[in-house]
Amino acid sequence: MQNVYRKLVLNVIRSRKTSIHSPFVPAVRKLQCSAIRLSADGVKDNEQNNGFDASLLEYLVCPLSKKPLRYEVLTNELINEELGIAYPIVDGIPNMIPQDARMTRKDEQTRKDNADD
Repeated sequence: MQNVYRKLVLNVIRSRKTSIHSPFVPAVRKLQCSAIRLSADGVKDNEQNNGFDASLLEYLVCPLSKKPLRYEVLTNELINEELGIAYPIVDGIPNMIPQDARMTRKDEQTRKDNADD
């Protein structure tokens, strides 16, 4: 019986070395690296293009009010003017979770109060 196991193990080891299509060959992952490139004017590419596709705005709506959103380039957020909510965009992906949204009306009121002082 021990010889049978030994032969089985040896066959598996040999098949791993010789056959690419063997089910025992471990999966190979592609190595992905991120790099920052500078454009001609010295600005990082990811600062110029944050990865958000503005054409998605025709499909995206606020999860609370179901109203269309406005894309704010400076803050990289999707804004709901009606409710005063700003949804962040992280790595080109809008975070549409209401708990993660920022209230913009409070920020505007704080700015007005500070300007009055």
